[in-house]
Amino acid sequence: MRYFVAVAEDLSFTRAAQKLRLAQPSLTRQVRNLEDEIGVKLLDRSNNRVALTEEGRLFLFDSKKLLAMCAESVAAVQRMKRGENSDLNIGYVANIHYGLLPATLGAFRKLHPGVALNLFDMTSAEQFLALDGRKIDLGFVGLAPALSGSALLSECVAHDTMLVAVPARHPLAKKAKITLADLAPQFFIVMSAQTHPGTREWLTETCTQAGFAGRILQEADTEPTTIQFVADGLGVALLPEQITGLPHEGVVFRPLSPPLRRESTIAWRADNPSKPLKDYIQIVKELSGSL
Repeated sequence: MRYFVAVAEDLSFTRAAQKLRLAQPSLTRQVRNLEDEIGVKLLDRSNNRVALTEEGRLFLFDSKKLLAMCAESVAAVQRMKRGENSDLNIGYVANIHYGLLPATLGAFRKLHPGVALNLFDMTSAEQFLALDGRKIDLGFVGLAPALSGSALLSECVAHDTMLVAVPARHPLAKKAKITLADLAPQFFIVMSAQTHPGTREWLTETCTQAGFAGRILQEADTEPTTIQFVADGLGVALLPEQITGLPHEGVVFRPLSPPLRRESTIAWRADNPSKPLKDYIQIVKELSGSL
């Protein structure tokens, strides 16, 4: 098929043989064998010239597509052998990870201009499922529950400053800063374990270290829902400061004294051999320290 394409493009066995570095009789025989095999005349060799038959023009079009597909298949398995993927799939929580993410993507694009970056807005729980199913290569999962015994690795790349979300008419809203002890009598709204695993455990441990048992009244699946529950007066919430960028009518955010920070992690499969993934992880580590 490759020989036929060469002849069809030049409409000359002589020039095609020179380009292919092949003896002309051998090239002529190969093309004739192809015609015999498929039972169709592809080239008209009459009148001392070479021309494509109607069937030959159609076959040339399809042959070029098939040869291109073959070349891409070979390149793909070669990239796989070298540990290089043609794309990198990344999960993130849109309401939180919009600071570090753009900087890392720009640096990665310079290093791997040929690798397609695919971003997926997912909850933390969805990211863990996608990692398990090999649908994404890396997730900005935020809190990482215990991963021992799993196929995943994780690393802390940031520390989110936590703020207290309180109803605008609540007495605590009048304070410039709030202590964790101030929250002891309050009910808490917490992100659901179904969407943000580990958040409830983190809140419970945080309150315990402050000397009281946190009373959780309600769980919410999303950040906007959490804010709405606070606005409705159902309780208070500890949320990353990035959340203040969301609409929060009826809710005020106050800093904690002393400041409270929470680890934010990335996670990936330990058995993923992708070189672009390894390079991206390194970029995230390096830039997280400078932002």
